[in-house]
Amino acid sequence: MLVPKDAATVMLVRDDPDLEVFMLRRNHASVWIAGATVFPGGAVDDDDRHPRWTDRCTGWDDTRASRAIERETGGLGFFVAAVRETFEEAGVLLARDAAGAPVDASLTHLSEARADLNGGVQDFGGFVDDHDLALATDELHVFSHWITPPGGPRRYDTWFFLAAAPPGEYRHDDSELIASAWVRPVDALAAADRGEMDLIFPTRRNLEALARFDRSADALEAARAADPSTGGSFVTESVEGRRIALPGDPDPEGVLPCPT
Repeated sequence: MLVPKDAATVMLVRDDPDLEVFMLRRNHASVWIAGATVFPGGAVDDDDRHPRWTDRCTGWDDTRASRAIERETGGLGFFVAAVRETFEEAGVLLARDAAGAPVDASLTHLSEARADLNGGVQDFGGFVDDHDLALATDELHVFSHWITPPGGPRRYDTWFFLAAAPPGEYRHDDSELIASAWVRPVDALAAADRGEMDLIFPTRRNLEALARFDRSADALEAARAADPSTGGSFVTESVEGRRIALPGDPDPEGVLPCPT
């Protein structure tokens, strides 16, 4: 049986004027979920767990991050992977410069660096050091946890994060991802029901949760209030996945944890 590989995914939200989330369509030639519409994300690399990231991450250290995702150690790597994958796949960087200002990843030197990252010319750690950046991991809020069931060609143990969309030009990489768009969760669900969009089960469940909110600020506040690292709770959605408790949910006390 395949052991699930650790992964991180980010749901970037904004208002225009209603809550929208950024989504991408995977290449139809992909081995994994070809043609599916997903949020930016991917596997946690070994380098994402390097101790040096403690000095480059804002708001989270490994102790708090591990507590949030119920690991003994190594939790910060999921947050680093979330930032890295969002930059590589969507062209948007959750980071701040040396002066503490949000980074606009559409600037030429950062756009060129993204191409080098995706081309394997440079690694993410070197890129962050070269540009003296701090990852805005304090903008990431734990939202849900899903584990791919046995039987497929790949399995992932994925943590989904929610974040306010930073400034910048959102662009898919034209390799792994062939299209992208901002979409209201309710519209994405309707398109899937009409057969116009392919959603895997965890993506659908997260969209259903986001569809409960009219404004991104309300969704982000609910995520902050349910922060598992400070005593928040999860609500089980299925045997393979769960999400944080949201306003209007039944009392999560006594809910069995998701089996792993």
